[in-house]
Amino acid sequence: MTDEPEEVDQHLSEEQEEELYEHHKVKVDPGQFIVRIDKYLMDRLPNTSRNRIQNSAKNGFIIVNGQKVKQNYKVKPNDEISLVLPFPAQELDLIPENIPLEIPYEDDDLLVVNKPDDMVVHPGLGNYRGTLVNALVYHIDNLPHRTQDYYGRPGLVHRLDKHTTGLVVVAKTEYALNHLAKQFFDRTTERRYWALVWGDVKEDGTVTGHIGRSLKNRKMFVVYPEGDHGKHAVTHYKVLERFGLVTLVECKLETGRTHQIRVHMKHIGHTLFHDLEYGGDAILKGTTHNKYKTFIENCFDLTKGQALHAKTLGFEHPTRKEYMRFDSELPAGFQQLLEKWRNYTKSAGDLSEE
Repeated sequence: MTDEPEEVDQHLSEEQEEELYEHHKVKVDPGQFIVRIDKYLMDRLPNTSRNRIQNSAKNGFIIVNGQKVKQNYKVKPNDEISLVLPFPAQELDLIPENIPLEIPYEDDDLLVVNKPDDMVVHPGLGNYRGTLVNALVYHIDNLPHRTQDYYGRPGLVHRLDKHTTGLVVVAKTEYALNHLAKQFFDRTTERRYWALVWGDVKEDGTVTGHIGRSLKNRKMFVVYPEGDHGKHAVTHYKVLERFGLVTLVECKLETGRTHQIRVHMKHIGHTLFHDLEYGGDAILKGTTHNKYKTFIENCFDLTKGQALHAKTLGFEHPTRKEYMRFDSELPAGFQQLLEKWRNYTKSAGDLSEE
């Protein structure tokens, strides 16, 4: 029997980062007596509530012998059960903080937040205050209505890195959390990012490569040969605007691994501009002239980290079942960064490198 959750580092704010749910596989014993599957799983999965299991069943998260089942399904000997559960609220002292938030959309089931730069998503080691969750707890605690499924804190379905800006969807009920998590797991959501990368990207393309934690530095991730280590990851990218020494690209995620865009783009030789962890905060293209160095330093000052923005987010609404799609404006610093490069390119002529 395999019922250990996949490793997810709760102390990291990750782009989309790893999915925030645990996976279980259970092979029913040959001598098992017939019993409802929700009761059976409660006995097999410690610290998992019946309500949590039933919500997963309602969303098609429980698979028996390759078929979705309801919570009243009767377990039989030799059944093969697969189950996906969003992680419950972490036992942290979540302090509500009155931090202004840009919320493009909100209803009784969920809200969409446009996360600013330099904000950690989830409280963790070294970041117990000032996070997006601290702000959301304050916001949700002051809502006039709550449902019985309310977690006591916002339900995170995905995350963005500290310096990645843009759209995040947050569930306000356990049912919505299950429904949204399944969409991320099934890869039916739409996620498009805009990134400024070092180098002249010649053409549109796709990066396919297993991503895993670096064996030399656990805070970083790298691409490994397929099947050797890490998890399957696919990023599609297309050129939006060229500046010779840097390129604005749109990245569409097919999977949601930790640091996926940052790792994949670095892997193909196009590290994200001003990426502090992956070397993008050095001058990777261009001259050694002091005037150019000053220009790059001024560009770095416009963003506190990697120039990466979660621009578009699409998903099916958990209760209304209608498709929702949100698009966000680039933050002011990112827009100013692009304008600087447009002006520099015009004044310097053709900056592309052979």
